[in-house]
Amino acid sequence: MTVITLSTVGYEEVRPLSDAGRWFSVALIAAGLGTALYAASALAQFVLEGRLRAILGRRSMQRTIDALRDHVIVCGFGRLGRAVCERLVGVPVVVIEPQASLQADCESRGHLFLHGSALEDAALRRAGIERARAIVAATASDPDNVFIALSARELNPAIQIHARAETHAGIRRLQLSGATQVISPHQLGGQRIAAAILRPGVVEFLELSDAGSSAEFDLEEVVLRPGSAVENASLRDLPERGIRVTVIAIKRGDQRIRINPGGDDLLRAGDRVIAVGDRESLTRLAELATSGE
Repeated sequence: MTVITLSTVGYEEVRPLSDAGRWFSVALIAAGLGTALYAASALAQFVLEGRLRAILGRRSMQRTIDALRDHVIVCGFGRLGRAVCERLVGVPVVVIEPQASLQADCESRGHLFLHGSALEDAALRRAGIERARAIVAATASDPDNVFIALSARELNPAIQIHARAETHAGIRRLQLSGATQVISPHQLGGQRIAAAILRPGVVEFLELSDAGSSAEFDLEEVVLRPGSAVENASLRDLPERGIRVTVIAIKRGDQRIRINPGGDDLLRAGDRVIAVGDRESLTRLAELATSGE
């Protein structure tokens, strides 16, 4: 009788009910239907709130991405993609990854996450490809990276394209596709190991000068803005401005990079200055290179 009543099947009573039995059935029906309705509403609320939260979260993230300028897009959040993101300190990063399960890990590291395929132009546009400064094709597939490089070059002809290659053919095709830099992790790793065997002191210096690896010593690249406080200043005058660094190279426009410039060389707007020194002096150089004193 309880199953028949709560399931609203409506079979006839198994046995005649007394007045107390009828009141008990009324209470049973009210409690059963109330419990069923509450369970259904709770389940619907859980489903709808989850979907609504996901939709609002995606819209909020898209608004954040739409406001970005000069950011970096990383296609693929595998081992190489993670390593790239870890080194891009202070630079906005948008990750495009087809595996949604990696979203929590990506966002916990402070990066924006887009679930989708970088092989689709729509995903690249959602990531702000037209406003990005660089894109990293870090998937494990050479054909995919070539396709991403071609798409990125078409959507933003001025963007820097850094791509991963697994084979010699992949390196050649990525270069033909217009990639700015092509890196083979296996080849690069082999060169680093050989250099550590043959020139350990050089490798130790490079590791020490790796950005962010040392609190006291660092290697930095600074771009001089027009009207900056160090524009037209000579390298010899930098210590007088509180900048105690060693400028090891200057890249000016389309000219070849100049190694070990002299003290009389003047800094010009647009110069890319590569300097070695303590973090405080490098920070001072970066501040003066982007604004007046």
